[in-house]
Amino acid sequence: MQTREVQGKLWSTGPADWAAFLEPSFIPMYQEVLKNVILDNEKSMLDAGCGSGMFLTMVSATGAEIQGIDAAPGLLDIARKRLPATTLLIEDLESIPFADESFDLVTGFNSFQYAGSFQNALAEAVRVTRVQGQLVIGIWGQEQDCDASNVLGAVGSLLPPPPPGTPGPFALSENGKVEAICKLVGLKIVKKLDVLCPWVFRSTEELQKAFMCTGPCVKAAAVVGAEQVEKAILKSAEPFRITDEIFFMRNYFHVFITEKI
Repeated sequence: MQTREVQGKLWSTGPADWAAFLEPSFIPMYQEVLKNVILDNEKSMLDAGCGSGMFLTMVSATGAEIQGIDAAPGLLDIARKRLPATTLLIEDLESIPFADESFDLVTGFNSFQYAGSFQNALAEAVRVTRVQGQLVIGIWGQEQDCDASNVLGAVGSLLPPPPPGTPGPFALSENGKVEAICKLVGLKIVKKLDVLCPWVFRSTEELQKAFMCTGPCVKAAAVVGAEQVEKAILKSAEPFRITDEIFFMRNYFHVFITEKI
């Protein structure tokens, strides 16, 4: 089964919950990227792993020509409602269906680490980027800098340890990993940013829905059952309860602004 089919099923389980409870938390990252890229009505861009389309919606205000691909049909359904005139395709990051040097900018937020091969996915993104064009990689920061890792780790402990190289939230977060692969595929890192993207949940229901729509929790629920996963989420999130049913988690994301050389 292709990575697209595996990840597409996992991330299509609760698309409305993703769009409501998690996607808005990435706005600080999207805003920082828009400050550091060149976009206008003469530019074209591809969001590789566009999800439910929030970043593309923000880019549309620049006048740039926008397109997106994602593995999850459920998320793309929401993106298509937001951007009915935009080309949005169900595709695999390791097989991008566009010609060489098609875009001035390619972005991948919280997406490349779920490819079967990060290097192959990044090489495909480089291929469709124009020479001296920009490619943006947005990934989770170090696990110890992300409160959500406590919950994701607790859920992961319900399953057997995955083999090395398995796609997942922190698969690329190790220091130097992204930098090394960028060199191999012909990218020059122009800037690296660390962006705080807090997660705020206003009830235990929001907390549960937010995590249960993510690929790692969906995968665990298929093996041990949703009830066991929900219990693990609530228990591991307890240190982040601020008051009543309000939970606050500090999460940092690494953003690499690169140039194709």
